[in-house]
Amino acid sequence: MDVYVNLRRMGNSVLLAVCDADLLGRTLKEDKFAFHVSEKFYKGSLVSLEEAVELVWQCNVVNMVGRTIVKKALEKGLVHPDAVLEINGIPHAQIVKL
Repeated sequence: MDVYVNLRRMGNSVLLAVCDADLLGRTLKEDKFAFHVSEKFYKGSLVSLEEAVELVWQCNVVNMVGRTIVKKALEKGLVHPDAVLEINGIPHAQIVKL
């Protein structure tokens, strides 16, 4: 499965936004909480899952949403399971490297 990646450079930091392709533009709702998988934030290049994981290793801050990308990040040890938030069954995780 392919994912969208959007890289942003801010000074010495690199922010990577990654989402499963099928989530782009969707709004995830749970109770009174809504999370919009915004094209403005997440849409960049459509890449393979493997390419996205390589980018995660290179970035200081990562924001990811989707079953595919978060599962792969967990498998690779990039994200601790306790750091994953689920919104209506869809996992979301952030990585901040200091």
